[in-house]
Amino acid sequence: MDDLIDLVIVGGGAAGMGAAQYGARANLRTVLLEEMAPGGQALLIDKLENYPGLPAPVDGYTWTETMRNQAEEFGAEIRSTSVSSIRKDGKAFIIDTSDGPVRAKAVILATGAKHRHLDVPGEETFAGRGVSYCATCDGPFFKGKPMLVVGGGDAACDEAMFLSKLADKIIMVHRKDRFRAQKALADRVLANPKIEMRWNTVVDEIVGSRAVEKVRLKNLQSGQLSEETVAAVFVFVGSIPQTGSIDESIARDESGSIITNDRMETSLPGLYAVGDVRATPFRQVVTAVSDGAVAAHCAAQYIDELEGHSYI
Repeated sequence: MDDLIDLVIVGGGAAGMGAAQYGARANLRTVLLEEMAPGGQALLIDKLENYPGLPAPVDGYTWTETMRNQAEEFGAEIRSTSVSSIRKDGKAFIIDTSDGPVRAKAVILATGAKHRHLDVPGEETFAGRGVSYCATCDGPFFKGKPMLVVGGGDAACDEAMFLSKLADKIIMVHRKDRFRAQKALADRVLANPKIEMRWNTVVDEIVGSRAVEKVRLKNLQSGQLSEETVAAVFVFVGSIPQTGSIDESIARDESGSIITNDRMETSLPGLYAVGDVRATPFRQVVTAVSDGAVAAHCAAQYIDELEGHSYI
């Protein structure tokens, strides 16, 4: 087991990377644990164009690599490992990883959220064979073919715009009569002649033989069913916070997101939550990075208050 680490960050998305920078800059021994490649959902961004200070849009991978390099230059250590549980033992935290336990004075949870599914017939069957949750990853496989986008938030609109560069017909369905997305992005979608909107509509079934061939749609107002021939279905209907590594006693809201105060403190002293895993009214790269910076700053203050105490 490692010697006691000042700050452990679990998750390497935008929030985790922001926390790593500010933790290291606060002269804390900072270790970031990430099972996959650092970057999280930011890696899937085709063009990051609304992040303050960027002179021009960049892709998510380039932005992520810059964040990683900055964090490491400031002294943060990034480890590739999975985390199964986080618990408090006395004044220290024990983080169980695939490489053995790690001890820390404070922990920032930046585990993000996974894509929510439609739970309709055909979705699981054709996952990876036309059903996708990442347009920038899989869209090029269906270039020139009609595609369906499900959702009405920022992600759905952004991905629909990306897909419209690959095909002349993108059908977009949303269960409500208006977008949840930011107005500028929503207006861009509505003005795109390649995107055909279907309001008050849901996917009833995804149909095909060896791959997606068509979708059965249902109008929620009339109950009428219709079919559309498509080669792929891209789903962006929200996310599920990844909180499985922490005790169920940690306060959550009705969606399962971790409740924090404006200092990113959870109901367990020394444990902070940032980014998509926490209850927040707005989920963007810029707010995730901000969450991470706030949490690292407040964790440093928490650690200062504990100085002089002994740890088990």
